[in-house]
Amino acid sequence: MFFILSKILSFLTTPVTWVSALLLSSLLIKNPARKRIVFISGILTFFLFSNSFLLDEAMRRWEVPATHYRDLGTYEAGIVLGGLLTYDAQYDRIQFYRGTDRLLQAVELYKRGVIRKILFVGGSGSLEYPDMKEAPLVKRFLTEIGIPAEDLLSENESRNTHENAVFARPILEKNNIRGNCLLLSSGFHLRRAASCFRKTGISVIPYSTDRYSGPRIFRIYNLLLPSSEALFTWEILFHEWIGYMVYKIQGYA
Repeated sequence: MFFILSKILSFLTTPVTWVSALLLSSLLIKNPARKRIVFISGILTFFLFSNSFLLDEAMRRWEVPATHYRDLGTYEAGIVLGGLLTYDAQYDRIQFYRGTDRLLQAVELYKRGVIRKILFVGGSGSLEYPDMKEAPLVKRFLTEIGIPAEDLLSENESRNTHENAVFARPILEKNNIRGNCLLLSSGFHLRRAASCFRKTGISVIPYSTDRYSGPRIFRIYNLLLPSSEALFTWEILFHEWIGYMVYKIQGYA
């Protein structure tokens, strides 16, 4: 139930939904003064959340900063969180999303000798395709590009960040991995993820990947012009803020 409610809440807490609701309401409202107020509110909401500069500032304050290689030690494992691919059964092809940077960074750290094993945690986070498990697909991909199978660990039943942490612990214990692990996830998600893993007693060092924030850009297109990408990216940030608060209330983080 918690899993389903989180998906519904994610839809309701998005600027695109708010803008659409306000503009549609302005068409249905009969009172001219109220119609004008609702319409203007919809337009202002659109410009506020389609501003790339404001989004970048919000992301910069929330995302976990990146880590220099020189600040890393060596770790028994790098834990990579799922939510980075889908599977095209017709062509037997894995299709990767933006979050794949988590996996690619883990491969690089493995090649550099920073991590000795890669633990991928993630089943299906989809209501529509609950049987599409990520972990077996990722393990297949990594072995095909030359990572030895004995250095790959996986968990394929977790559906959210809380379950990622809970289900990862017995795998680490079974493989006698008890020291600090690198936790690799997207910068915007890493704050909640690290809190969940520590709550379950797993000692992790956050390693931020595919961050949205970057150097400040003081250009007209970034300061004033609306961006559809910014409008939709706010959904990610709102989802994360709400998820973090709910996890705190639930005692997951």
